[in-house]
Amino acid sequence: MRNSVSGVSYPVESRHPGWPARLGPLRVPAGEVAIRPVRLRDAGEWSRIRLRDRAHLEMWEPTGVGPWPERNAFWSWPSQWAALRSLARRGQCLPFTITLDGHLAGQITVGNVIRASLRSAWIGYWVSSEVVRGGVATAAVALVTDHAFGPAGLHRLEATVRPENTASLRVLTKAGYRQEGLFQRYLDVAGAWRDHYCYAVTREETGAGLVSRLVAAGRAEYA
Repeated sequence: MRNSVSGVSYPVESRHPGWPARLGPLRVPAGEVAIRPVRLRDAGEWSRIRLRDRAHLEMWEPTGVGPWPERNAFWSWPSQWAALRSLARRGQCLPFTITLDGHLAGQITVGNVIRASLRSAWIGYWVSSEVVRGGVATAAVALVTDHAFGPAGLHRLEATVRPENTASLRVLTKAGYRQEGLFQRYLDVAGAWRDHYCYAVTREETGAGLVSRLVAAGRAEYA
């Protein structure tokens, strides 16, 4: 979209560029990965996976208010979904569901979107314990990063990961992110202040895109 003042034409950005959107699919060893917006009817499957995978997820996620079973119960999803959708409509985040062969397999979010001269945000994700090491998280990160640097109009994304989370470090490295440094006692995770590595990537570093790199490296195929 473009506007014109005194005969001078200039681009006008939408209130929430890049949202909503559907991305993919990409075929990886685990199956067909696609990205779609979070939706209210995800509640049942979201809760089932989160409750089952407590041991797989809780040690890496920020400490929340209340016990894990309450925070991840079926009835807790509607308020989380509404908050995410509200932020997305204000252009402050891009909240997505990761699907594998059409079924919910995790979440991936671009959050704390800052525009103007910074055009930066963070990216965070989780996937079901049943699909780890199948290329799902890497494909999701690549798809969403390319979208963030394209239709969403961002310039830089960063991800913070505990040094002990070797699986997530491999995901970011394979997707094309680079390590920038260590944030000491950065985030309250599992009841204590934890160090986190900072990984980042900028638009100039992605070239033709992170998805095309995965395909060229034989890690994924266009579906």
